[in-house]
Amino acid sequence: MGDMTNSDFYSKNQRNEANHAGEFGCTMEELRSLMELRGTEAVVKIKETYGDTEGICRRLKTSPVEGLPGTAPDLDKRKQIFGQNFIPPKKPKTFLQLVWEALQDVTLIILEIAAIISLGLSFYHPPGEGNEGCATAQAGAEDEGEAEAGWIEGAAILLSVICVVLVTAFNDWSKEKQFRGLQSRIEQEQKFTVVRGAQVIQIPVAEIVVGDIAQVKYGDLLPADGIFIQGNDLKIDESSLTGESDQVRKSVDKDPMLLSGTHVMEGSGRMLVTAVGVNSQTGIIFTLLGAGGEEEEKKDKKGKMQDGNMDTSQSKAKQQDGAAAMEMQPLKSAEGGDGDDKKKANMHKKEKSVLQGKLTKLAVQIGKAGLVMSAITVIILVLYFTVDTFVVNKKPWLPECTPVYVQYFVKFFIIGVTVLVVAVPEGLPLAVTISLAYSVKKMMKDNNLVRHLDACETMGNATAICSDKTGTLTTNRMTVVQAYIGDVHYKEIPDPSVINSQTMELLVNAIAINSAYTTKILPPEKEGALPRQVGNKTECGLLGFVLDLKQDYEPVRSQMPEEKLYKVYTFNSVRKSMSTVIKMPDESFRMYSKGASEIVLKKCCKILSASGEARVFRPRDRDEMVKKVIEPMACDGLRTICVAYRDFPSSPEPDWENENDILNDLTCICVVGIEDPVRPEVPEAIRKCQRAGITVRMVTGDNINTARAIAIKCGIIHPGEDFLCIEGKEFNRRIRNEKGEIEQERIDKIWPKLRVLARSSPTDKHTLVKGIIDSTHTEQRQVVAVTGDGTNDGPALKKADVGFAMGIAGTDVAKEASDIILTDDNFSSIVKAVMWGRNVYDSISKFLQFQLTVNVVAVIVAFTGACITQDSPLKAVQMLWVNLIMDTFASLALATEPPTESLLLRKPYGRNKPLISRTMMKNILGHAVYQLTLIFTLLFVGEKMFMIDSGRNAPLHSPPSEHYTIIFNTFVMMQLFNEINARKIHGERNVFDGIFRNPIFCTIVLGTFAIQIVIVQFGGKPFSCSPLQLDQWMWCIFIGLGELVWGQIIATIPTSRLKFLKEAGRLTQKEEIPEEELNEDVEEIDHAERELRRGQILWFRGLNRIQTQIEVVNTFKSGASFQGALRRQSSVTSQSQDVTNLSSPSHVSLSNVLSSPTSTPPAAAGHPRREGIP
Repeated sequence: MGDMTNSDFYSKNQRNEANHAGEFGCTMEELRSLMELRGTEAVVKIKETYGDTEGICRRLKTSPVEGLPGTAPDLDKRKQIFGQNFIPPKKPKTFLQLVWEALQDVTLIILEIAAIISLGLSFYHPPGEGNEGCATAQAGAEDEGEAEAGWIEGAAILLSVICVVLVTAFNDWSKEKQFRGLQSRIEQEQKFTVVRGAQVIQIPVAEIVVGDIAQVKYGDLLPADGIFIQGNDLKIDESSLTGESDQVRKSVDKDPMLLSGTHVMEGSGRMLVTAVGVNSQTGIIFTLLGAGGEEEEKKDKKGKMQDGNMDTSQSKAKQQDGAAAMEMQPLKSAEGGDGDDKKKANMHKKEKSVLQGKLTKLAVQIGKAGLVMSAITVIILVLYFTVDTFVVNKKPWLPECTPVYVQYFVKFFIIGVTVLVVAVPEGLPLAVTISLAYSVKKMMKDNNLVRHLDACETMGNATAICSDKTGTLTTNRMTVVQAYIGDVHYKEIPDPSVINSQTMELLVNAIAINSAYTTKILPPEKEGALPRQVGNKTECGLLGFVLDLKQDYEPVRSQMPEEKLYKVYTFNSVRKSMSTVIKMPDESFRMYSKGASEIVLKKCCKILSASGEARVFRPRDRDEMVKKVIEPMACDGLRTICVAYRDFPSSPEPDWENENDILNDLTCICVVGIEDPVRPEVPEAIRKCQRAGITVRMVTGDNINTARAIAIKCGIIHPGEDFLCIEGKEFNRRIRNEKGEIEQERIDKIWPKLRVLARSSPTDKHTLVKGIIDSTHTEQRQVVAVTGDGTNDGPALKKADVGFAMGIAGTDVAKEASDIILTDDNFSSIVKAVMWGRNVYDSISKFLQFQLTVNVVAVIVAFTGACITQDSPLKAVQMLWVNLIMDTFASLALATEPPTESLLLRKPYGRNKPLISRTMMKNILGHAVYQLTLIFTLLFVGEKMFMIDSGRNAPLHSPPSEHYTIIFNTFVMMQLFNEINARKIHGERNVFDGIFRNPIFCTIVLGTFAIQIVIVQFGGKPFSCSPLQLDQWMWCIFIGLGELVWGQIIATIPTSRLKFLKEAGRLTQKEEIPEEELNEDVEEIDHAERELRRGQILWFRGLNRIQTQIEVVNTFKSGASFQGALRRQSSVTSQSQDVTNLSSPSHVSLSNVLSSPTSTPPAAAGHPRREGIP
C-alpha cells in the first residue's frame, strides 16, 4: 500500500506539472534533480540553469528578503504542484493482523487443537457406544440429552480462546494507536521559522511549501530540502543521510545544498525551500523504505529486520553466518519469536530494561514448571485409566470401543493443557503493557511526553540525575541585574545619564548587532505581565538591559540589516563567545564580541574608562577585576557576560579564517551580571529526589562560582557536607592518565562525591554519564537520567539510561536523542517521572503477587484432583474463565493504581532486587495454603457438609454437579478477595487504603462478581455449573471473605523469621552485561543455557565466538563504518567482568584496535556459573 500511494502521488504531480509549468519557472522534477547534486556540481548547475539563487527565487515567485506573500490561494497552488511537506506514514497493522498474531501463542494453539478434536469426537457416534463391554459401563447408560451435549465443552473452549485472542489483539491495537497518537503529537509540536510577507513567523513543519524562505539556526533539524541563500558560518551534520560524521561547511558559493533530516550544528542563515515531503531527500529514502519494506515482508514474514538501525553490512554478516544461526535455531523458544519484534523496533536503547529482563526470566521459569506439571498430569491420568480398565478390570480392547477410549484420552489431554494454560502467566506481558501505556497517558498530564515506553519504568530505578542548570533548575528568564561600566560596579541598573554617551552608543550597537536577529523582546500579552522573550534567552537579557537603559535596539538593526553583516562567528561550546564583523562607512571593519567573562577578558588588552577613552588593561588589572567584580557577581549566582569590540583597518583585509588572531586585542566595553532565578518548585523537588535515594548532580557550562551559588539555592549541596564542585578542565585532568586516556578507576574516585561540574563541555557530560554507568564501584549498577537541551547534548542523552529533552528550549537534535520530553522544561516534572516509574514497578509486583497465588493453587488443585479423582475439579472452561479474570482483568485493575507520594520515601530497587520479594513470597505461599486447605476440604468432604451428591468419579458426559460448582465458585470468590489483598506488597496492614481513588479497580472487582453470578446460575453445561442455593452462595462468599482475615494473620508473621523463603526473578550481576539486541537467538540461549550440559555450553560459546568474529571480519571486508559493528557489541570491556574474554586472543587484540568496547562472547552472558568453566 505504501508504495502504491507514493507512486500515485508522483503520477498525479506529473500531470499537474504539465498544466502549471507555465506558472512557475521550474518543475518539481528539475528541482528534485537539482537537489541530488552536491557541492561544486550544484553551484555550476545553478549558474548554468538559473544564473544564481536570486534567479531561482524569481522563478519560484518569492523574495529572498520578504519571503512568500503567504496568501491562501498561492500556498494551496504550491502544495498542489510541488506537494505537501508530509511523508505518509507506513500503514499500521490492521486489527485482523493483530488477531492473527495473538493466535500464534503456543498454548492457545494446543488448546484449539484439543478443542477441535473434542468437537469432532462428540459428533462421531461409534457403533460400540451402547456396548456394555466398553469402559463407559461404569457410568450406567447415559441420558440421550447428555450425549448430545458433548460438543458443548469443545465449543466453550474455542469460545474462550476467541475471547482471549480478541482481548490481546485489542490491547495491541490500542497500544499501537496510542503510539501513533504520540508520534503525531511530537510531529505537530515541531514548528519552524519562516519569512512570509516580510514577517518572521513560526509555522508547523507540515505547512512549509516550496518557495518559502526559512530561517535556519544552531540546533535545527532541517524540515525540507533547500538552497542556502544567505548566512554565516553554517555547519551541518549530514551523518543521518551520508553516514559521514564530519560536519559539512555550507556557503553560498561552494556548497549551498541543505538537505532535510540533517542537523545544523553551528551558525545561522536563510534557505530557499526547493523540495518538500516525499520529494525531499529524506522523503525519497522513506518512499524506498516503504516500498522495500513491503517486499521484505513478503519475502520473510518473521523478519530479521527488527532493529531499525541495522546496517546493510550487518545484514550481510547476518546472512553469512546463517549456518551458525541454524545450529542455534532449535533452542529458540517458540513464544520468543514474534511477540517481541514490535517492542524491539521501537527500542533504540542499549539493553533490555531492568523489568523486562526480570520478567522474561520469571516467565520462562514459571512456564517450565507448568509444562512439567501438565505433562505429569496427562501421564498419570492416562496410566491410571489404562491400568484400571485393562489390568484391574481385565477388559479387552475392542475395536468398536476405540472412539470411546480416544474420547477419554482427549479429555485427559484437555485437562493437561488447561493446567498448562493456568500455569503460564500470559497476563504478564499484558500487565506490563497496560501499566506502561496507562502511565504514559497519565504522564502526559504531568508534562512528560514519553517517546520510548520502557523509559518510564527505567526511571523508577534511577539512582542519579545529571541536570542542566539553565532552564531546568532555573526559570530561563534572564535579566541583567548588575553591571560594571566605565570603572564603576553598579549593583543595580544604572541611570542612563551617568554613562558616557560614546560608551553607551558602543554598548547598544554591540548588543543589538552581535546577537541573533531572531532574538527579540515583545510587549507582554496581558496587562501587567512581563515582556515576552523570544529567541536566545541570554541575548534577551542583554536586549532587556538596552531597554532598561532607555535605549532602543530596533533602529540599530534596521540600519544594519542581517544581509549586511560581513562575517559572524556564531556561539559554540568551544568558543563560548559570539562575534560579528561589520563594515564601517569608511570601509574599515569593526568586530563586536560577547561571551563568558573570564574567556573574553583574557582576550582584552584595553578597557573603556569613565570618560569613554580606551586605556590599557594589563593581566594584573584583569586579575583584580576578576576578584573585585566577577567573583562577587558569580557568588550571587549571576552569569557574567563581557561585551567587547575591536577595530580593523580596511587594508590589508584581515584573514578572517584565522580565528586566534582575530579574536584577540579586544577592548572591553562592560561586564554584566545576568540573573536567572531558580524555579520556585525546584528546591522541594530536589529534596524529594534526595529522600528517594537519588543523587542530583548539576552539569553546566557556567562559571564555577555561579554554579555553586545556584546549587546551594536549589539544595543540591548543603554547606558543611563533603562534596566536590569542579570545573571541566580539572575534571579532565583528574580522570586521565599520563597518556591522556580516560581511566575508569580515576572516574570512580571522583563521581561519588561530585555534585557540580562547571564550565563543562558536552564531551565532559558524556564522559561523566558513561563513567557513572560503567562504574563497578557500588554493588548496584547506577541508573542515570540526564537532562539536555542543546544539540551537543545528544551523545549524553543517548548514553544515559533515560534522556530528558527540554520541550520548549530544547533543539530538535536533543529531542531526537531523548526518551522523554519535558513539555514544561521543569525539573519537578522529572520527580513525577520517577514516581510513575516506581509505580509501574510496584503495579507489576502487585499483579504478580495475585497472579502467582492463583497459578499455584489452580495448578495444584488440577494436578492432585486429576491424580486422585481422574478428573480435574476445575473444568477447562472454568480454568479459562479464571485465567481471564486473573490475567486480563486483574492486570487492568492492579496495573492502573495511581502513584502516591509514599513511593518517594524508599530507595530505588536497583538491578538485582528480585521482582518477588520475601514478603511477597510469604503472601503468595500463605494465601495458597489457605485456598488449598479449603478447596481440598470441599473436594473430599464437601458433599457431607452441604448434604449434596458427590461430584467425584462422574462419568464422561455426566451433568454438572452442585458439588464441583461450589468448589469453582469458592475458588473464584477467594481470588476476588485476594485481589484486594494484592493491592499492597510491602506488608502494609490497610489493604483498602486509597481503593476509591482507583475507579477501574472497583469496577472490575464488582463486574467480575456480577459475571460470576451469571456463570454459576445460568452457565449450565458449557461452564459445567449447576445453579446454587442462597445459603450455598453465602458459604462461598464467607470463605472468600476469610481471605482478608487470613491476609492480616499473614501480615503479622515477621518476614525476617522466614529465612527459607527464596526470592524469584532477580537479575544477577553477571546477567547485567547488556545483551545485544540483534542476536535474539543469543537471548534465548541465555535461558536455555542453564539446562545444557557443560560440553554443550562450550560448544555454543565457540560457535558464538566464531559468529562474532565472522561478523567483525565481514564488517571490515564490506568497508562499512565501524559504527555498525560496534553498535552491536556490548559495552563490556570497560567492566571486563568476563573471565572467558581473556582466553580468546582475537577478542583482546580487537578491543585494542577499536579502542571501543567490543563484544563479549554473548553466550557467556547470563550464565550464573560461568566463572568455573575453563
